[in-house]
Amino acid sequence: MRKKIGTLLLAGLMLAGAGTGYAADGYDTHPLADDVVTRLAEQGFDADEVRKVLAEAQRQESILEAISRPAERRLTWGEYRKIFVEPNRISQGVSFWNEHEDTLKRAEETYGVPAEIIVAIIGVETRYGRIMGRYRVLDALATLGFDYPKRADFFRGQLIEFMQMVREENLDPTELVGSYAGAMGYGQFIPSSFRNYAVDFDADGKRNIWSNKVDAIGSVANYFNKHGWKAGEPVRSNVVMNEPADPQWVNAGLKPEVSLAEWEARGVSTRRNLDPEQKATLMELTMDDGEHYWFGLHNFYVITRYNHSHLYAMAVYELSQAIREARESQGR
Repeated sequence: MRKKIGTLLLAGLMLAGAGTGYAADGYDTHPLADDVVTRLAEQGFDADEVRKVLAEAQRQESILEAISRPAERRLTWGEYRKIFVEPNRISQGVSFWNEHEDTLKRAEETYGVPAEIIVAIIGVETRYGRIMGRYRVLDALATLGFDYPKRADFFRGQLIEFMQMVREENLDPTELVGSYAGAMGYGQFIPSSFRNYAVDFDADGKRNIWSNKVDAIGSVANYFNKHGWKAGEPVRSNVVMNEPADPQWVNAGLKPEVSLAEWEARGVSTRRNLDPEQKATLMELTMDDGEHYWFGLHNFYVITRYNHSHLYAMAVYELSQAIREARESQGR
């Protein structure tokens, strides 16, 4: 590791070790620590410095509890929707849009992603910066990378991405705070997403998604652009069930695989005048009054690249429309 970064890491470790209340043992002696150290050393990091950072990382039981019960698995669509598509979040979204109208317009023009989608993502993820997480990112990624076997490989990979990120951005790895899954900033980017999609949208020489709303807006827009958002195309379409659907067709996957023409042949059609060759996925969503069906189109799939859940994507889309309609009602 370069001398300047090594000095920064050591300073952060000394500060973080004072009065934090963390247990003394870290992850430097974990059986899988050698793999992380070796992989980073191959990329030019000093092995001893990496071990010192891992020694600072602390297991957090509440992280393991939280990741075992995500809302997307526990709630129906009706229950999930009430959390995100509600008056306060809509009102806050209108205010955020009004405050950053010029930046959102520039992001839409640059990346082709509607302003309301960008606003809704930030609203769902952090309530426009009000709730950006309370865990040290280092602790979150180490806890999940070393003590959550189900997805340990993924999170150790993110831990390595995190170390690369803090070196590239000249940040202190002990200071950054985020979600229980290690997501950061207004748009809740995991380290690999930051490295690949975060942008310096205000051209100040830094990519800052933690306190710079301009960079956060541009980064979210760039993320969607790079994942294939198609400007001007719809996100979802309503459904007409001409006959009962085969259960195997419903919620079969997030990626659209079947064309609207094929769905029509199966007895599932849409009221919208769409290209029959456009592909769609059939979703069944439970509301208080029963089951509702929707087609998820290409842009719906792009939203699920942010969070691999049809409930999440539906919440983002419906919140975006509610914010846009509320803003238009104000004459904006």
